[in-house]
Amino acid sequence: MREKDSVHVFAPATSANFICGYDVLGLALNEPGDEVLLKRVDEPGIKITKITGDQGLLPTDPNKNTVSACVKMILDFLGKKNYGIEIELHKKMPIGSGLGSSAASTIAGLFAINQLLGEPLSKNELLPFALKGEELACGHGHADNVAPSLLGGITLIRSYNPLDVINLPVPKELCCSIIFPHVEVQTRAARQILKNKIELKDAVSQWGNIAGLITGLFNEDYELISRSLEDKLIEPTRSILIPEFEAMKKIAKEEKALGFGISGSGPSVVAFTRGIESAKNITKKLKEHLKKNEIESNGYFSPVNIQGATVL
Repeated sequence: MREKDSVHVFAPATSANFICGYDVLGLALNEPGDEVLLKRVDEPGIKITKITGDQGLLPTDPNKNTVSACVKMILDFLGKKNYGIEIELHKKMPIGSGLGSSAASTIAGLFAINQLLGEPLSKNELLPFALKGEELACGHGHADNVAPSLLGGITLIRSYNPLDVINLPVPKELCCSIIFPHVEVQTRAARQILKNKIELKDAVSQWGNIAGLITGLFNEDYELISRSLEDKLIEPTRSILIPEFEAMKKIAKEEKALGFGISGSGPSVVAFTRGIESAKNITKKLKEHLKKNEIESNGYFSPVNIQGATVL
């Protein structure tokens, strides 16, 4: 493909872990997400000309912003260091939500510069750069957010060394209800409270759930998916950081959710459903519950996004 003068892309939010798959499973959502606009200019160098939707939290210094850092990585890798690029970042999703906000920005930057240059790299070839972008943003180069945001669908991170990412089947009726309560849970803090050692019986239970979940996805077996959506390792510790977690889980199960748990490191929670109407209903009920308890929240409902990053 030919190089372009400008490009406008969207990278979707994601829900990492898929309840039982800590650091190895993730899936893409239709909403929210981030948008990036790149424009070629004559003057060499990378400039961030506009950031919206971040409440002033993100740096405009191109050496410190994830989007511009990823653009620079690709230009350097391809030997195009003298290119002039202007960047606009439009955050269409909350920061620190457990929905892969930094990953969406990372992927939007990588996908946009690759499109601008005529797609010299495949999506899979962009993934190692995405890990470096995540490391810059949050100190950890994990792929369970960046992989589904880039590739779409449900992804399994089988290995990091070497990086081995596998797209899993997406049952056609599988949908998500996402609630982001307006409370702060920092990713690093959420990692620090986790146990360094686990009971063997809990590990065996978790392995069984991951295997059952993946089997359920391949067979489109919603009952097996539902039985497998239990987290014995992470949820018992992290859920204490999320107000009304147990009450929300009870409501979601009463409304026939397939499963309920923490999205990424939280504070967002996710209910998996069979059908979009069920997801819409659960989102409404959970938002109402939080409002009664004087907690504001954002609510989303979505099928699994199978496209990933796209040109707008």
